[in-house]
Amino acid sequence: MIDSLVRKVGELAKEQPDKMALAFKKETLTYSGLYEEIRKCAAELRTLGVSKGDRIALSAVSKPIFVVTYLAIEYCYAIPVFLDKSSTEENMVVVYKDSESSLVITDKLSNNQDPSVKVLSYRELTARMADIDDQTCENSYEIPAEDTLAELLFTTGTTSKPKGVMLSYKAVYNILKNTIDGIGIRDDDIILLPLPLNHSFALRVLRAYLYKGASIVLQNGFTFAKEAENNISQYACTAMACVPTSYEVMRSQMQDDFQRVLKDLRYIEFGAGSLTIRQRKDITALLPNVQIYNVWGSSETGGAIFCDVCKVVKEEKYIGALGIPLAGKVDIKFLDPQGEAIESDEAHPGRMTLKGDMQMSGYWGEPEKTADAIRDGWLLTGDMAYQKDGYVFMLGRADDLINVGGDKVSPIEVENIAGQYQGIHECACIGAEDTEGMLGQMPVLFIVTTNSYDEDEFKSYLNAHMEKYKIPHKLIKIQEVPRNRMQKINRTELHKMWENRGALELLNPIVDNILSRRSVRKFTDREIDKDVLDLILKCGYHAPSGKNLQTWRFTVLTKQEDILELKIKAAETAKQNKVGFYGFENPKAVILVSNDSRNADGCQDASCAAQNMMLAALSFGIGSVWLNPLMTLRDKEPVKSLLDRFGVPEKHTVWASVALGYPLSDTLPMKKNENVVNYV
Repeated sequence: MIDSLVRKVGELAKEQPDKMALAFKKETLTYSGLYEEIRKCAAELRTLGVSKGDRIALSAVSKPIFVVTYLAIEYCYAIPVFLDKSSTEENMVVVYKDSESSLVITDKLSNNQDPSVKVLSYRELTARMADIDDQTCENSYEIPAEDTLAELLFTTGTTSKPKGVMLSYKAVYNILKNTIDGIGIRDDDIILLPLPLNHSFALRVLRAYLYKGASIVLQNGFTFAKEAENNISQYACTAMACVPTSYEVMRSQMQDDFQRVLKDLRYIEFGAGSLTIRQRKDITALLPNVQIYNVWGSSETGGAIFCDVCKVVKEEKYIGALGIPLAGKVDIKFLDPQGEAIESDEAHPGRMTLKGDMQMSGYWGEPEKTADAIRDGWLLTGDMAYQKDGYVFMLGRADDLINVGGDKVSPIEVENIAGQYQGIHECACIGAEDTEGMLGQMPVLFIVTTNSYDEDEFKSYLNAHMEKYKIPHKLIKIQEVPRNRMQKINRTELHKMWENRGALELLNPIVDNILSRRSVRKFTDREIDKDVLDLILKCGYHAPSGKNLQTWRFTVLTKQEDILELKIKAAETAKQNKVGFYGFENPKAVILVSNDSRNADGCQDASCAAQNMMLAALSFGIGSVWLNPLMTLRDKEPVKSLLDRFGVPEKHTVWASVALGYPLSDTLPMKKNENVVNYV
């Protein structure tokens, strides 16, 4: 017996009418409000000719209107076709036509010139709904037959044309039930959902929460961790759904606030990719009272394999496991190259296949691909894996396994081992043609390093922790690992980078220093040698200076009492004058870079000098942070008297304060905006 989400929301509208169903920024919808909007939207869609079985494409914007429209389409017994809100107009039209949709609802195609594409904007739809009288809305809904096509979900593939996954009402219902049961969702949960809503992970969470009668806070992506912090605080969220790279964004942006912001959550679910072993250890240590789940799923199955991360971290032999198939709901077996079932183990992995009521009906308009994917009721994945004590261990996509002289190497295993070295922030492994022609293929590892990276030490670490044939033949330093829309490693792009690696090989120590420098605010007790500090200062006053005036001054503080007094009085003065000041902890030196206020180039000169010194410091393993609040506080007390005492000339502006010291811990890289270059 199945149920439908539309019917359930209607029931919840009566049982808990005033409970919040959805929120986005300051906009909220109760369950009664949600159901009322669904009925109004359905009424308007019917006036536009939408009827049973029609495909209706809609842009998956992270706003309540998307959820309303999605369920209104099903209220009309039509079939929603989900579009990535970030898709190009061309790709939207391709999916629209491939799915034979009769209408596309989006704000993107307002200037569409193709007469065969019928477009309705969300703005226009919302305006029309406002004019509908609730009394005129149809008030009858029956659950369709379980094998009826309910939704059409196009995969986000990067290597080929997206496939339209057909989900029946039975599949949709079982996907949401599996999520509820696998995670243990409660009706009093409030989840932060910052994921693209056209993706299967976000959709199954959305459906599960609404079916359970819980509350959802929508967020438009995860670029800014501050927005997540605000939402968690404003709506008292108890849970969050995110991808593994979201964790890195939060750690990088929140810094010391990470634990404070997330420590009171009941759980965090990670999907659309597996947490690395290092990430699993780190996050459970940082958030010991938060339940962490990592769920494997696909567009074709929804969430199917569930990992209790807190549990496997305590049982070392399972720490790298994908998880356990949901008992009683998901069957699993492994096939050899001939398609025969095998008893899998680490030495004999097989192609993973699944079966259950949650699986898709097939691929839209592609009977041959459907026949290849579903055999005798079993859904074949492209993943190589094995099972041990009930736990599934993933080796990677079959096409990604590396054949080293006949031995198979899992890129995931290499990444998990390499990623536990303290100097590696993230890494990605591919197989490339053996340059010496001896082994067929060789492992190549792309690495994003931290300030504690030492190449010789890293190579020794790899030699000690993996078999010789698995050790990467090439290590390539990059600034970030390429990822797709859902932040999974884009190995196709890595292969392109390897083939066109000339630019990567242009890196020299100076360029590498520039690309890898990050701000450090916390330092160890290790002192900086006077000779090293003098050389860092020499790099500062050897910087370019406008008209070669060299009117700058470098005031060096090395006494801890002076540094602490500066910190206290700078913070006090900044607060009084509403100037931002983020401070530092335990630097061994602070260099105040000032310049004559009458020098029109003073700011630029000081900036070049500060950058030179920070790069020079990094070459000695010394961290630095640039602080600039003093540039507006030179004449404000108590800072003024302190700077006078330190000997900063009265007519000088302190353009930069550079704190120096050996880093207390690794610093995480910040994502850089690359869309700032314009070749003319």
